[in-house]
Amino acid sequence: MASHPIYQFYAELDDYKPKIWRRFQVINDITVARLGYIVQVLFEMTASHLMAIEVPKGENFRGYFQRNHPDIQYNPSLYSVGDDIIWRYEIIDDDLEPFDDPHRNVSVDDATKTRIRNAVSLQGEKLNFNYDFGDDWWVSLMLEKVFTDKNLPGSELPRVLEGAGFGIVEDVGGTRGLTDFTKAFKKKKGADYRQFSEWLGVEDFDMTAFDLDDMNFRLKKIPRIYKQCYEDRLTPTRKSIDLIERKYLRKKP
Repeated sequence: MASHPIYQFYAELDDYKPKIWRRFQVINDITVARLGYIVQVLFEMTASHLMAIEVPKGENFRGYFQRNHPDIQYNPSLYSVGDDIIWRYEIIDDDLEPFDDPHRNVSVDDATKTRIRNAVSLQGEKLNFNYDFGDDWWVSLMLEKVFTDKNLPGSELPRVLEGAGFGIVEDVGGTRGLTDFTKAFKKKKGADYRQFSEWLGVEDFDMTAFDLDDMNFRLKKIPRIYKQCYEDRLTPTRKSIDLIERKYLRKKP
């Protein structure tokens, strides 16, 4: 059985339609960093850029208060948790400039040393995952459920329950670029299509594709590769790259 409570999350790629989303479960004892690796796998990210997870502590507290005390008007002056406090979890790298945002009240902590149960713990709490600070991808997560299951082996987690849409395309230019990318492959003609097709070396690309069984297979194998990339500073082996790129599917008849 799973030895810790299980967290069920709903995750959705921000600012893109039609929705690209996932519903998945993890043990609440994993690190925030590992949660980030799992989100990367779920949304077709390849650990080739920096990442961070932000927890809007003030917003989460206000949401908790309003859900549990709907008849009482929330007054932030009565509580020690401010409305604008954000806790940001990163892979700390001494070679990089410390994160600073003069427009927000942000505190930074080490994603590799924080368990997700210490970042969020209550149903309805939110997290925001940020990947590739140039393309600036954001995935919104909500903790839908916290539960235990004596019949569920811990080895079955993480697992994705359902979802829709392919995910991102690396270095395409964020959600605006992804929208242009999707339109181009739907038309299959024009300058944009030729550019994207030559860039990726493919003539067709299905942005609606989502294979539940394949995604669960990948969730059992790829997060550890991403940990090696981010935390151990190791270059992926050819075998790992082939796995990330789904070369195993090409071997099937």
